Amino acid sequence: MLDIGDTAPSFTLPGNGGSTISLPSGKPTVLFFYPKDDTPGCTTEAKEFSAALADFAALGVSVVGLSPDPAAKHDKFVAKHDLSVPLASDEELQALNAYGVWVEKSMYGKTYMGVERSTFLIDAQGKIVEMWRKVRVKGHVEKVLEAVSNHFG
Repeated sequence: MLDIGDTAPSFTLPGNGGSTISLPSGKPTVLFFYPKDDTPGCTTEAKEFSAALADFAALGVSVVGLSPDPAAKHDKFVAKHDLSVPLASDEELQALNAYGVWVEKSMYGKTYMGVERSTFLIDAQGKIVEMWRKVRVKGHVEKVLEAVSNHFG
């Protein structure tokens, strides 16, 4: 299990719009993991991070969302909700497993594997400086922005 002070696992993954998204990026990054494009909680989270993108950029911090959905699905998600946050696709679960967010979940008495909604704040040297696990969407972006401001403001 990763902890604050650990080196964030590096990755290079396909992103929306035909992009390639890599970490470390050489600048502080907010990396948020979410379960699935176009579901209510994930849509709210992606829209709120998109709305706050300029605030993060003003503090010199990039923001990246990551889910196991394919890049083509990310493209539809971005277009449908006018998202500006870059989204990485981890269909092979490499980053999801490396960050420990691909976990056993349970719903209606059935267990299955899925993404634990989590966010990591990573400094320019690739070290984890903050992390949030089992995220509740309401108010989350504000908490992350406050932490970014405290660390890099």
